[in-house]
Amino acid sequence: MSEQILQACKELIDDAKKGCADLVFKEVCLEILSRAYHVLTERQYKHLVAYASEKMQEKIPSELQQKLMAHG
Repeated sequence: MSEQILQACKELIDDAKKGCADLVFKEVCLEILSRAYHVLTERQYKHLVAYASEKMQEKIPSELQQKLMAHG
C-alpha cells in the first residue's frame, strides 16, 4: 500500500510541476512531503524528498512560466 502512496505522491508532484508557477510548486511540494511523512516508510520518504528536490531544481520553460503568471 505504501508503494502506491509513494507513486501517487510522485504523480502529484509531477502534476504540480506542469501546472504551477515555481513558488506555488514549491509550496505544494512542501505540503505533499509534510503529509507523506506520516504514511511512508523512512526509506520511501527519503526517496520522495530526493524526487521532490530534483523537480524543484528543474526550471519551468520561460513561455510556460509567463502563461502561468498571466493566469495567476
